Amino acid sequence: MKRIFLVEDDKAIAKNLVLLLRSEGFTVTHASTRSEALAALAENKFDLALVDISLPDGNGFTVCTEIKEAQDIPILFLTAFSDEASVVTGLNMGADDYIIKPFRPRELIARIKTALRKSGRSPSSFEIGALSVDTASSIVKKEGREVFLSALEYRLLLVFINNPKSIITRSRLLDELWDAAGEFVNDNTLTVYIKRLREKIEVNPANPQIILTVRGTGYRLGDDHASE
Repeated sequence: MKRIFLVEDDKAIAKNLVLLLRSEGFTVTHASTRSEALAALAENKFDLALVDISLPDGNGFTVCTEIKEAQDIPILFLTAFSDEASVVTGLNMGADDYIIKPFRPRELIARIKTALRKSGRSPSSFEIGALSVDTASSIVKKEGREVFLSALEYRLLLVFINNPKSIITRSRLLDELWDAAGEFVNDNTLTVYIKRLREKIEVNPANPQIILTVRGTGYRLGDDHASE
C-alpha cells in the first residue's frame, strides 16, 4: 500500500483529500503546518508528497526542499496560485507536478499514479489468481499463456488493477471507456465489454473470480491479488 504525505492547511480540503486517497487504496499522513510536516518526516517514510504552497508558518517551497533532503520521493504541489512564476519556482525546486485548485479528483489520482510510476514506486507487475499483467509491456497472461485484449478491454482491466480496493460504478466505467474510445459508450456496450473481458481472463467466466459484480452498484476486483 503506497504512503501519501499530505501537507495542507485547509481543513475541508484536507478532509476530502484524505477520504479520496484512502478510497483509492493509499495510506495517508496529514500535516497542516510546516512544523507538523517536519515532525512527520522524521517519523515516517513516504512514497509521494502532496504539498500546498500556502502554509500558516511558512510555504510549500520550503517544505519541498526539506522533503527532498529527507526522502527522495515525488512531490506534487497543490495551490490556488496560477501565475507562471509560482509554477516555474515549484518545478525548479524539484516538484514533479503542479496542480491548480480546484482540481478534479480523478485527474489528481491519475497524476499521483503517473508520478509514482515514473519514480519506480508504482508496481509494474500485477497478479490475481491465474492472471498476470505487466503494465510496463502491456502483456497479459492467463495460466502462463498470453491473452490478447483489445485496447478498450485492456483499458477496462487497468481501471480495476489501478483501483484494487474500490468498488467501480458503472457510470465511472462508462466515462473511462468513453475517454479511451473517443466516442459514446452506452450501458449495453459496457455489459458486452465486461462479458468479453471475463471470457478472456477468467478461468471460469460463469463463476468470475477476478472481476466481481457488486449488485446495484458496479464491480470490484477480486481479493486474491498482488503487485510488485
